[in-house]
Amino acid sequence: LPIVFSSLFFSTALTLIYTNLLMIQPEPWYAPQYLIPLGGIVLGNAMNGAAIAGERLVSTISNSTLEIETHLSLGATGQQAVAGYRKDAIRAGLIPTLNSMMVVGLVTLPGIITGQLLSGIDPLNAASYQILIMFMLAFTNLIATLLITYGLTRQFFNQSEQLTI
Repeated sequence: LPIVFSSLFFSTALTLIYTNLLMIQPEPWYAPQYLIPLGGIVLGNAMNGAAIAGERLVSTISNSTLEIETHLSLGATGQQAVAGYRKDAIRAGLIPTLNSMMVVGLVTLPGIITGQLLSGIDPLNAASYQILIMFMLAFTNLIATLLITYGLTRQFFNQSEQLTI
């Protein structure tokens, strides 16, 4: 549980600080009108990506103990033995975000761009915000899935690099 909370907190905080300080630049940088909605969007998507990646990694490692122990017996470290499974888990965690990025504007109009268009904002400005948010989601999901899979991988091995299932 601490791994999950810390990875979600770190990935969300990193994304929000970067976006608010360098991209949006509100005055003050922690302006609630930007921080609260963006934080909710980013955290919700990071939770989905981390849950998918974590579940995929745990189930794959649980079902592949013989292969992992074979790698360990041949001299691989724990990280090396599960590197392929970790890549697959990260890929699975990023699939929903990448799918939504592929169809934005063509098939669906997300809530943020729709809300801004209905309120009378310039369409180019609304599209710019939507692009920024999609990149924020992709970055946060990537960081969260990397951290969660790394932390979970460490949980499966003891100090002697033995699989502990």
